[in-house]
Amino acid sequence: MVTNKITTPEYLIESSWEVCNKVGGIYTVLSTKALTLQTIFKDKVLFVGPDIRQQQCVCDFQTDENLFADWRLHAAGEGLKMKVGRWAIPGQPPVVLVDFRPFYKDKDKLYFEMWNSFGVDSMHAYGDYDDSCIFAYAVAKVIESFYRFYHLEQKSVVAHFNEWMLGMGLLYVQKHLPAIATIFTTHATSIGRSIAGNNKALYAYMKGYHGDQMAHELNMEAKHSVEKQAAHYADCFTTVSDITACECSQLLDKAPDVVTPNGFELDFVPEKEEYAVRRKEARRLLIGAAERLSGSKIADDALLVSTSGRYEFRNKGIDVFIDAMNRLRLSDKLHREVVAFIMVPAWVRDKRSDLKEMMDNDIVGTKPMQMPFATHWLNQMEDDRILGYIQQLGFPNTAAEKLKIVFIPCYLDGRDGIFNKSYYDMLIGLDATVYPSYYEPWGYTPLESIAFGIPTITTTLAGFGLWAKKSVAGNDIREGVVVMERTDSNYREVADGICDKIVALSEKSTAEIESIHEHCTRLAEQAQWSKFITYYQNAFCYALAQSCKRNG
Repeated sequence: MVTNKITTPEYLIESSWEVCNKVGGIYTVLSTKALTLQTIFKDKVLFVGPDIRQQQCVCDFQTDENLFADWRLHAAGEGLKMKVGRWAIPGQPPVVLVDFRPFYKDKDKLYFEMWNSFGVDSMHAYGDYDDSCIFAYAVAKVIESFYRFYHLEQKSVVAHFNEWMLGMGLLYVQKHLPAIATIFTTHATSIGRSIAGNNKALYAYMKGYHGDQMAHELNMEAKHSVEKQAAHYADCFTTVSDITACECSQLLDKAPDVVTPNGFELDFVPEKEEYAVRRKEARRLLIGAAERLSGSKIADDALLVSTSGRYEFRNKGIDVFIDAMNRLRLSDKLHREVVAFIMVPAWVRDKRSDLKEMMDNDIVGTKPMQMPFATHWLNQMEDDRILGYIQQLGFPNTAAEKLKIVFIPCYLDGRDGIFNKSYYDMLIGLDATVYPSYYEPWGYTPLESIAFGIPTITTTLAGFGLWAKKSVAGNDIREGVVVMERTDSNYREVADGICDKIVALSEKSTAEIESIHEHCTRLAEQAQWSKFITYYQNAFCYALAQSCKRNG
């Protein structure tokens, strides 16, 4: 920290690929933080995201014709194609969705400038690199237009860029709008995620890894290059946890200036009466789907357990979760029915019409359906790792089994065709969640779980897990959070431990469950944005101070 005095900028512009575009945890970071930022900035905070749906309705975006109406007309004359309105979340902050496709004509010029001015190597780019970097450039042009139109040269302005995808936006602003203080946040380093995702031991050999060398080995040079340069050139470089700070120091050759842990906004959790109603409805849908897939009646008091998040089979511990549920199924410890749900978006082809018809008409069969593990049909189902592992382990999902497993492979945004509920409206029906992550810079899913009063199991390789261990021992499910020791080599012990904790939870009385619920919510209250926003205010202060130094 530069100074004990916290300095808040007069304007804050924050950009991400996940503004009004739910892809992963960064959406949750921004959407839950927005209320606190809006309270501080009062419409002088502006979020910028991608207009990727074009003519389609963006469910969490509301057009506001009066908002920045004069600038919008001016920007259109400059060739910026934008939607201007408000993000339909608590706080309803101003938001701009920019169409970045028209800027593809500038790609070669942009990449040359980034190489010539900052040493960003785009020669080996592939996949989503071009879309991301052209979007970042479009964001920078939006910032430039807004900044100059409203004559903000004499105001303190901070521009905050999230993840490597926005790196070129930061570098463009640094060069062309030097008075703007810049913040760059990496929520997970691209090369660290790649090392872990390629089944290499990230933690045991961390001190031996060199970021540039590994980027070459794993064909990650372009993404790593822009991320590394953004981290080095930003006025303030931040990451979300101490565990990722070590990763940044080693792989990006730059320690974060400020660590900004992710909070949550409890306004997303319904009050008691509404909570009970939503929980009952979620359980009806979850149990109903499992009954029809398995062709068997499931007890109303069945223990509903879930894992969720991005489809990273090893990194998110999906493999460990399936293995643990199989061990639980085969053990003689289980005296209560369990249904395990995997809520992980995959390449969905369509909803299952047979399952939809049975649920709509309240039909329950007498034997398992075809593919009794999946609520939706996938493209290339034979190659799906989750379904493949479930079948490899021999889950039958028959009436005789005390444990059944169900894969819900879609974004739960209320439009999946089977449940038609949001993720939070399904989460509320669960009894426990399990996130045995191998690579998890923060870990929003366990934080969301305890915010809804649902006990969770996470690991010491998750930023949230390390944070939680400052308040709980992390060994007993009665505390609301179990934090399991996870290393590069203790997979079996973690799977066995999950099995034991779920058995322990299944044996708790109603009074004990209520006590666990209270422990969960008390811990979640410690992670509210009203408490964690101070870390961001420190980052604003640092960025503004460094910007002053940089500009003499």
